[in-house]
Amino acid sequence: MYAPRVFVSMIGALAVFAVATYWLNGSLTTTLIDTVICAVLLQIGYFGCVLFLVWKEAKARNTQGTMAVSHVPSRSDDNEKIPVSPFNGSEPFNR
Repeated sequence: MYAPRVFVSMIGALAVFAVATYWLNGSLTTTLIDTVICAVLLQIGYFGCVLFLVWKEAKARNTQGTMAVSHVPSRSDDNEKIPVSPFNGSEPFNR
């Protein structure tokens, strides 16, 4: 993920949440407290998703590593090709 895009999206979502909360409550203090709670919940959710993705990738690598060990080539000079996924073209550093 591209970090500035994540921050801008999060700030946009929090701004919409703050406007809606202020429109419903009419209290600036309640809006501020609710928006801070929403920001914390967004960060907890983001952290949980990243943790899940890391766990899923580690599980896939362990499964792939186990299969690679069981299929060791008989000659040590055989070159193994590692599959490489294509980069996402929308990311600015991947061009």
